[in-house]
Amino acid sequence: MVEEYTALLYCPKLQVDKAYSRAAYVPVFWKKLMNITGMSKQWITARIKQKGECKCIPWKNLRDLILAHPDGKKKVDVFALSIYGLVIFPRALGHVDEAVSDLFDRLEKGVTPVPAILAEAFRSLNAYR
Repeated sequence: MVEEYTALLYCPKLQVDKAYSRAAYVPVFWKKLMNITGMSKQWITARIKQKGECKCIPWKNLRDLILAHPDGKKKVDVFALSIYGLVIFPRALGHVDEAVSDLFDRLEKGVTPVPAILAEAFRSLNAYR
């Protein structure tokens, strides 16, 4: 299954032997969002919400940022973060949570998301069953 997901997600440049697992020390959520979006601490902290046990940022704020951001690369990064948060790892409806930003942040280091995506697919199927 891992090989099929790798082919489906087209992850050839990622290191297959470096699977994603959440680190023991995770940088603060707003710092990761600053890195991904290129926005200020004030902009980000004003939009972070608490949903259950995790911190999230509403999708509508990310959508507005995608439409208005002057940096093309940051637009793509925010759009990809949104897809990961809303489609692949949905936790809070209409929000992107801090776990997704951790995974997305580590993709730049060549870590493959395939095992995490596969595990999430099995978790979701089990929940529906």
